[in-house]
Amino acid sequence: MNYRHAFHAGNFADLVKHAALTRLLARLMADPSPLTVVDTHAGAGLYDLTDAHQARSKEAEAGVARLIGHDLPPEFDALVAAVEARNAPGKVETYPGSPSLILDALRPQDRYLACELRPDDHGRLGTLLKRSGKPAQARLTDGYDAAVEMAREAEGRLFVLIDPPFERPDDYVRIAETLGAVLKAKPRATVLVWLPLKDLETLDGYVRRLEALNLPRTVVAEARLKPLHDPMKMNGCVLTATGAPKGFEAELQVICDAVVAGLGAPGGKAKVWSVGG
Repeated sequence: MNYRHAFHAGNFADLVKHAALTRLLARLMADPSPLTVVDTHAGAGLYDLTDAHQARSKEAEAGVARLIGHDLPPEFDALVAAVEARNAPGKVETYPGSPSLILDALRPQDRYLACELRPDDHGRLGTLLKRSGKPAQARLTDGYDAAVEMAREAEGRLFVLIDPPFERPDDYVRIAETLGAVLKAKPRATVLVWLPLKDLETLDGYVRRLEALNLPRTVVAEARLKPLHDPMKMNGCVLTATGAPKGFEAELQVICDAVVAGLGAPGGKAKVWSVGG
């Protein structure tokens, strides 16, 4: 399966990821000191849910369109506000990706580097960032390498979002390598990683790579929408958070619980645990 952002915008995994992202940004922005943000696989940043790809997959219809408008815990407030700000009342036709959400939170003293290798998405991303007037740059480059480069060069605080499309067989390995290299260069960096959840063997292999890195305490949040019986399907998603501010773990539990309860099938469950530290 290809997890390119444009194909799956507004699905259940985006709700988990983007609710978590907005809450983590709010916690990081509570500190007035400058923050450098690196988005390793940014995509186009804003998505038309009436596009043929989304209309055919119905993922947004089964995700954001079902959840928005229902009673949600306050951990979703920033995401709901971002969606509502980009749509007419009662409609969900446009969905903000991570670049839009990061731009919403970005302050004049911060810096945002959004990486995207697809020329078409990079072009749309560059336009979005330019129109924002925020201190942001779109770069047509390998985001893994850029994250490590920024960890070595950037002064002050660093937040890295790693959210690849998993088109390459080595993505799990490169995520772990990048996470290790970023934290070696900047031990107090905050890193949020998104992963599809298809089967336990793949997840366990990734967690073993994390454990081998001797990381500081890293939170692992699972949102299983259904039992992991079919490894050919995305049965849920996982976030790992390293160096997150105190209290973020509890917010992850609330977010995963809400998405599983609202969109999951019988046998689904939410689980938050930790490794390292």
